[in-house]
Amino acid sequence: MRYAVIGSGAIGGYYGGKLARAGQEVHFLFRSDYEYVRENGLQVDSCDGSFHIQAKAYVSTEDMPQCDVVLVCLKSVNNRKLETMLPPLLHERTLVILIQNGIGVEEDVQRMFPGVQLAAGLAFICSSKTEKGRVNHQCYGSINLANYSCRDESLMQAVVNEFRQAGVETGLVEYHEARWKKAVWNMPFNGMTVALHTQTDLLLKNPSTRQLIRDQMMEVVGASRALGVSGVDEAFVEKMIQMTDEMTPYSPSMRLDYDFHRPMEIHYLYTRPIEIAREAGFRMPKLEMLEAELKFLEKNL
Repeated sequence: MRYAVIGSGAIGGYYGGKLARAGQEVHFLFRSDYEYVRENGLQVDSCDGSFHIQAKAYVSTEDMPQCDVVLVCLKSVNNRKLETMLPPLLHERTLVILIQNGIGVEEDVQRMFPGVQLAAGLAFICSSKTEKGRVNHQCYGSINLANYSCRDESLMQAVVNEFRQAGVETGLVEYHEARWKKAVWNMPFNGMTVALHTQTDLLLKNPSTRQLIRDQMMEVVGASRALGVSGVDEAFVEKMIQMTDEMTPYSPSMRLDYDFHRPMEIHYLYTRPIEIAREAGFRMPKLEMLEAELKFLEKNL
């Protein structure tokens, strides 16, 4: 199949690069490093084996072909740009996969494009891009796909198969469970690394912040239960804590956005899930406090 990657940063560069390396036709949209990548290619420094590709690089989607699958790896703060960026890439069967953080992104993008087939991409990966044309993949790297409005299950399975052929561990999962499971990790660690100006490992090495992280995770579990979402439980919380104990010390995407004075994804990572939980009769007080701290920090960047 023919793929497009919108947002060729730490996530899009990695997954798009893996697909291209495996022989798939992948078209990458770049911003600031377009000229660099066009001349020098894309380098992926990976714990699973580094590689270099001569990426099909573009600076505008108007110059890109229609594609069967579009991987949207933009930060969700830029989703309004999809109104003009997506249409040149679409044909009537195109599947758009939102590899983005937070709760509610698919609902809002579907309002923009009522007939477009959407899926969620839930990436479990430590990856960053802090220089032109170079992705630093530190650990993990799997991705799960969850159907939001795709009318063709065989298309979803075909994407899974091609990701697997590219060496990416990939599965099909239920949408609501997948989004809230991702929130179990994202909501505590993204915000806490910003608020306390630290990395994931130090949050868990300190007994006080380790307990706070766990309490915040359990708030997400409680919210998912109030919404009738199954599969998000205390055992999953313990799994996420153990996984983070074992991972390379890491600065999540929100911490990097803060450090580089970029807008943070507060709306979909905090405000939206907190509102949805409150409407279901459940409060997340510790995460509400973290949301307020993040809004203060962003206002004073």
